[in-house]
Amino acid sequence: MLKFRLSIITPKPQTTRHRILGILSSEQYQIIFLDTPGVLDPKYKLHEIMVKAAYDATKDADVILFLVEASAKPREKDLAILERIRTVGKPVILVINKIDLVEKKILLPCIDEYRKKFDFVDIIPISALENENLDRLQSAILKHIPSGQPFYPPDQVTEHPERFFVSEIIREKIFQNYGEEIPYSTAVIIDEFREQPGRKDVIKARIVVERPSQKPIIIGSKGAALKQVGRQARQEIEELLDRPVFLELWVAVRENWRKNDTYLKEFGYNN
Repeated sequence: MLKFRLSIITPKPQTTRHRILGILSSEQYQIIFLDTPGVLDPKYKLHEIMVKAAYDATKDADVILFLVEASAKPREKDLAILERIRTVGKPVILVINKIDLVEKKILLPCIDEYRKKFDFVDIIPISALENENLDRLQSAILKHIPSGQPFYPPDQVTEHPERFFVSEIIREKIFQNYGEEIPYSTAVIIDEFREQPGRKDVIKARIVVERPSQKPIIIGSKGAALKQVGRQARQEIEELLDRPVFLELWVAVRENWRKNDTYLKEFGYNN
């Protein structure tokens, strides 16, 4: 909807860890989107922070978009989330994504099941990939946001700094290149971000893992795996910044950082 990619995307669940703010402005309106982490059963302190970020966003919002996949009927977990959202007292739009992957005979029962479980102000099937019904969704959102002055300049698309998105791109490449537990056990910290007019920017990033045994997996044989992550990340970072960069990655171990308040605060996961 922003025509600009802010949140990182991978096939793995729990990719989003922070609340990402995106701004859509026109002469008639300004919509501020809050893309939150998914709601999950917390196993670590990090998970508790992610869930808190999701529910805190519902308190700040004027309208809530409850996003589900077209192929899935309501699960007990989904219904429990809806019951908690009900207590916030905000209008909720059910957004059913990936309709390009299912037939109507599957989609319609999905809509009926959700309609029975919750009083949504609107139900909109979309395909984000194919840009189908996004205009309908935008119109529905505009019905429920209040009139007022814009919060942000019309040319601003987010409030997050460049170094935040650089760390997210690196983390995305880790999710894409490693399987099992490795992506979930890593954090990415930008230790240096130095702009050099007329020369390549210098970015030094630290990939933090939880156990010593994970460090050689991240690095790979003769550093091949880490080099691949660095190469892929650098290409996207240069596209984002529209300038050349020198990207240096190194790996550090901070045991059980996902359970440690001090590390979580240092790594930007503030509760």
